[in-house]
Amino acid sequence: MKSHFFAYISRMRFIQRWALMRNTAPENVQEHSHQVAVLAHALAVIRNEKFGGHTDPGTIAAAALYHDASEILTGDMPTPIKYDNPAIRSAYKEVEAVAEGKLLAMLPEELRAVYTPLLTQIPPETERLVKAADKLSAYIKCVEELKAGNAEFRDAAAQTRQALESYGLPEVQYFLEVFMDSFSLTLDQLK
Repeated sequence: MKSHFFAYISRMRFIQRWALMRNTAPENVQEHSHQVAVLAHALAVIRNEKFGGHTDPGTIAAAALYHDASEILTGDMPTPIKYDNPAIRSAYKEVEAVAEGKLLAMLPEELRAVYTPLLTQIPPETERLVKAADKLSAYIKCVEELKAGNAEFRDAAAQTRQALESYGLPEVQYFLEVFMDSFSLTLDQLK
């Protein structure tokens, strides 16, 4: 059996994010997924090392790598549209589930059990950390756009920061306090 799964996954780089907003630096789903994986891994490590958690950072990072894989087939729906109306949100969740099922069906049968928990059956606590990392990635994007002088992201930055703080996750708060300010600095200031 020939499989197209990884050929599709590699196409994540063609799906652009933030389509309704002017960007100083375009971002694609593949770049975003990498950043979310790095951040999710960090949140899991922070949870374990700082707050006594028992999370597998590798599992969290792997789930984050695939968290937007369905967008290869669906495209990236802008957040204001996706979450504005409960009916649209519900319908889009169904579309995502169908796309995830199609991706899984592309894999040889002997590999599906490994990818199912990454694409369709994500444990709740893994999903919570990945969602937090996803939101953190969005906030970083907003901060970087503001640093570049793009006021288009001002409201999004405020809303995203507020959402992050409302999660009630100590590892997110720790990340915001310890690491976040660095994203506002220039390269010379990081020295």
